[in-house]
Amino acid sequence: MSSEEVPKIPSIELSQNRFLLTSGPKETHAEAQEAILKKIKEDHMAPFYELICEEQGWPVDAALLESMKKENEEALKKLDERLKDAEENLGETEISDTLLARAEHFAKIGDKEKSLTAYRVAFEKTVALGSRLDILFANIRTGFFYRDNDIVSRNIEKARSMIEEGGDWDRRNRLKVYEGAYLMTIRNFKGAADLFIATLSTFTSTELMEYKEFVTYAVLSSVLALKRVDIKNKVIDSPEVLEVLHEIPHLEDYLRSLYAGDYSKFFVSLAALETSAMKRSWVLFPHYRYYVREMRIRGYAQLLESYRSLTMQSMAHSFGVSEEFIDRDLSKFISAGRLNCVIDKVNGIVETNRPDAKNAQYQQAIKQGDILLNRVQKLSRVINV
Repeated sequence: MSSEEVPKIPSIELSQNRFLLTSGPKETHAEAQEAILKKIKEDHMAPFYELICEEQGWPVDAALLESMKKENEEALKKLDERLKDAEENLGETEISDTLLARAEHFAKIGDKEKSLTAYRVAFEKTVALGSRLDILFANIRTGFFYRDNDIVSRNIEKARSMIEEGGDWDRRNRLKVYEGAYLMTIRNFKGAADLFIATLSTFTSTELMEYKEFVTYAVLSSVLALKRVDIKNKVIDSPEVLEVLHEIPHLEDYLRSLYAGDYSKFFVSLAALETSAMKRSWVLFPHYRYYVREMRIRGYAQLLESYRSLTMQSMAHSFGVSEEFIDRDLSKFISAGRLNCVIDKVNGIVETNRPDAKNAQYQQAIKQGDILLNRVQKLSRVINV
């Protein structure tokens, strides 16, 4: 199956709209509800319609539900007839293709359990490695659709094992994108960044996300996880990123301002991305508070690296916030051991106390020496006995 033929089943866009309706900003609810109902009617999604009505407390349109169930029954009847014909008159390939079509039917109408069962049957009857991998990718999308990380992780593990047996270039890259998205959902931004960067020039997984969304995730994960020099070499100077960076609101300011040390613009763009991207993404929403906190720490640490001390007033001006905000924010991160500095409130100064590398090695040697001496003493007591 080539990249152009990968079906958008189940629809991740529908899942995104379901997320917006449930957890997104209020101004997105009406549009999301309209999009959900439109998709349900287009694909005759009777099982999903019942699910969403129960979830949202919507009244069930009995006539609509009945008509969709009828469409589903007729479609399934045709597939069963096609399967019977394939089993009686055709070969293994036709049987496999029909079983896959049957699984896709259940996935398309939003019947989770029946789709997973049907995909499992299709997987068992499929011989070609590439086709088996495509079924695993469909299972991963099903896991994403229902926010079921157990399904996602198990099928990624299977796909990774099968890829090692000889998966083609396209499917290897597709797996990296799928795994990168999964790693973001479990807050492994470093792993996600490495996989996204590796596939910037080969991205074809539009059944999972559009390219702009992919670049957004690549930039956000990289800025948090990579060293400053790597952000420059792998992200800022990437032709694939530069191609669409200006089309994504606030992302270019965010990426360039941190690297250039324009901390006021960095804070503004971080806040804007929190609202426009993170709170509206099913991938990032569970982690947006963590992400924003970590990026504030990174911004503070990057500025403090250049100074032995600086005034609270100067630091507040650099970040475009009040001295009270800086005092409160720094105090919180210092007490948590996240920033190597102290605040002199009398003189209004922030003093850095970065641990020297040689001093750290010296302290480590002393610690390990104490451990060794304790073990020698214990051993000597045993020998004396």
